[in-house]
Amino acid sequence: MNPLAQQLNDTIQRENANVYAMLSQLGKDIYFPKEGILSQSAEAASKAKKYNATIGIATEGNAPMHLKVIQDTLSAYQPKDLYPYAPPAGKPELRAAWRKKMIQENPALENKSFGNPIVTNALTHGLSVVADLFAETGDAVIFPDKNWENYELTFGIRRGAQIVNFPLYNERNRFNSEGLRQALLAQKDKGKAILVLNFPNNPTGYTPGPQEGDEIVAAILDAAEAGIKVVAVTDDAYFGLFFEDSLHQSLFGKLAGLHPNILPVKVDGATKEEYVWGFRVGFITFAAESEAILSALEQKTIGIIRATVSSCSHPSQTFVLQALNAPEFEEQKREKFEIMKGRANRVKSLLDSGKYDEAWDYYPFNSGYFMCLKLKTIDAETLRTHLLDRYGIGTIALGETDLRVAFSCIEEEYLDELFDTIYQGVRDLTK
Repeated sequence: MNPLAQQLNDTIQRENANVYAMLSQLGKDIYFPKEGILSQSAEAASKAKKYNATIGIATEGNAPMHLKVIQDTLSAYQPKDLYPYAPPAGKPELRAAWRKKMIQENPALENKSFGNPIVTNALTHGLSVVADLFAETGDAVIFPDKNWENYELTFGIRRGAQIVNFPLYNERNRFNSEGLRQALLAQKDKGKAILVLNFPNNPTGYTPGPQEGDEIVAAILDAAEAGIKVVAVTDDAYFGLFFEDSLHQSLFGKLAGLHPNILPVKVDGATKEEYVWGFRVGFITFAAESEAILSALEQKTIGIIRATVSSCSHPSQTFVLQALNAPEFEEQKREKFEIMKGRANRVKSLLDSGKYDEAWDYYPFNSGYFMCLKLKTIDAETLRTHLLDRYGIGTIALGETDLRVAFSCIEEEYLDELFDTIYQGVRDLTK
């Protein structure tokens, strides 16, 4: 094993052996090179005052070399903020701005010990880093039965983990915290579990209420006190889009510092929160009582980033940073929130009208981009293809009964027609 990796492992094991036990073999082996090209280039940047012949970019006129046809379209930005490589951990100013935003939006994080957000190539990359660091063949990765399909690829196919599902809703159509508790406690023989909590949920658009949130935290704590080491991942992709009286903070804040057997990991990003899907700017943040552990986990994380994508897009990070610092940012974000809330409320009003009751029920939703119909008489895939072929309407079929509808991409004025047409599709197939 590389001495740098061993040094990081020794630090983690000394500070909290439970966290060390959570690491996969790759997580134990990975490190960020201290004597490689990047570290030598960083040293040269501060000391090479005459000529700096280190990093692999081209310069011209004391600025990064660039093409005028590109710079002309980006004239609001300095070449230094666009063309050089960003640091593997991300642009320092962006990391600081995102951390400040996290605390403002999650007051539960006040006085909690958590690291500086590390920039990822959006949330899929962040989840992939989590999988690499912690998921080993046969490890249990727990998440509800209604979930984003990429979890299977990221944790199951890529890392060989065992996927463990539990029903998202209980008999009262609330979050099934008891199902979560049982799924966690079932891992006692393994002694380890990776839990992924995604609120607002994709595909249902559901976020638990405050009492449910407390029940979720209690279930995780029960597992930790039973000796199970829990990597608790909050996938906060749609954070902030809370339209009703649900949790308005990430559970990351409540999990931070809760128990030595719990390692909270927050994966979030500008992708959906700031409506910049193509920018691919995400973050991964760890919570731990020990600064030494936070530093070691950061080094291992940027080691994985260095070994895979090297670093994330510098222009995208610059664009997001400028937006976060703009005086108009909050007002413009509020405007978009109100549009999304209006669409969600209109969908709920339509579904509660009773006009579609013979065709479907719907799963509770209160946030995010999506909602799910539970079809009563028609197979979801059959309806999906019929709607596409006959009416030119796209939806997502999930299993036999569930049809996901993204109200996020339909103007409010067209929602009536959308659901009327879906209903007509059901009628077509039941004649």
